[in-house]
Amino acid sequence: MRRKIGLFFGSFNPVHNGHLMLANYIVEYTDLDSVWFVVSPQNPFKDKKSLLQDHHRRDMLEMAVKNDERFEVCDIEFYMPKPSYTIDTLVRLSERHPNTDFYLICGMDNLAGFKKWKNYQLILENYHLLVYPRKNYDGGDLVNHKSVQVIDAPEIEISSTFIRDAVAKNIDLRYFMPEVSYKYMIDMNFYR
Repeated sequence: MRRKIGLFFGSFNPVHNGHLMLANYIVEYTDLDSVWFVVSPQNPFKDKKSLLQDHHRRDMLEMAVKNDERFEVCDIEFYMPKPSYTIDTLVRLSERHPNTDFYLICGMDNLAGFKKWKNYQLILENYHLLVYPRKNYDGGDLVNHKSVQVIDAPEIEISSTFIRDAVAKNIDLRYFMPEVSYKYMIDMNFYR
């Protein structure tokens, strides 16, 4: 029997409750079997200088989801050429898991700029996209593509940037992150 796995790519710099709420919604309100959090070492569209080391971001994410069998952390991109391109990761995962249908989870903001992605046509031809709403984005002209499914998830306005900025200012945001990940971040003195 084929499995349906949602791939939630991100820097998770750091993981926050918005990531987990969205993944929770998707696994409960779609027919996916589980969601894998794919930790990206370097997003080609993002600045790397504020990026915590790969293993720390992965570890905080693993702490956050370790007691939930619906979720898994995937660090496959740590062992692939940098920068990471989604198409390359999708192909590699499909080769390793031939009995799995992978669904790319992304926001309306990503869909609006999707034509800038490497080999975006191949992604649309071979994979499904589950797209969640983002404030002030309509998804552009791909929103009605046959491979795109817009889901009615709640809009969550928490960002890792917001958390990093608050931590740098010594503002306590303990309820914005999973408790164990927040404690690790503070104990390790990250983003200060």
